[in-house]
Amino acid sequence: MKRWFVVELMLAATLLLAVTARADEDVASKAAVCEACHGAQGNSRDGAYPIIAGQNARYIYLELRDFKEGRRSNPLMSPMAAAMSKQDMQAYADYFAAQKEQPTPFKADLRKAALGKQKADETLCSMCHQGEFVGQNEIPKVAGQHPEYVIKQLMDFKNHVRTNDAGNMSSVSKTLTAEDMENLANYIATLY
Repeated sequence: MKRWFVVELMLAATLLLAVTARADEDVASKAAVCEACHGAQGNSRDGAYPIIAGQNARYIYLELRDFKEGRRSNPLMSPMAAAMSKQDMQAYADYFAAQKEQPTPFKADLRKAALGKQKADETLCSMCHQGEFVGQNEIPKVAGQHPEYVIKQLMDFKNHVRTNDAGNMSSVSKTLTAEDMENLANYIATLY
């Protein structure tokens, strides 16, 4: 290889690394607005808002797209997503997926958690959410999620308030009682 080519290649690589680092900084600074609800690096401490740190990027992207396109509705998220481009949504998804999830301060009721595990096994939750509820592709990781958020989402699926799931969660949640949902939420909280 000619020396000038190697130098040019090294300069190009250095420039690419600098641009990538700057893009990462830009996403982190833009993501600060998300932290008002979702907490530092996506670690919400408020059960009304989901923990998105460590969530799989495909799921985050698809949910943002669904908020933007009206397949999912929320008075806070819908307007936020409406202003995002496809590239913005992917950048946010990648950023939050790369963050480390922190455990919630919730202390699960172990009796309810045991009943929740039984219900999870009975309803075959792990077929989609995988073992330990780690999620996959467009199926969210729910392990360690706030119980209040889990219960709200299950109720929304059951009551057809949330329908962006191709019917999977709606059909499962219609079989759940309020007690089942509370038990499942306690179980899921123990899976951090």
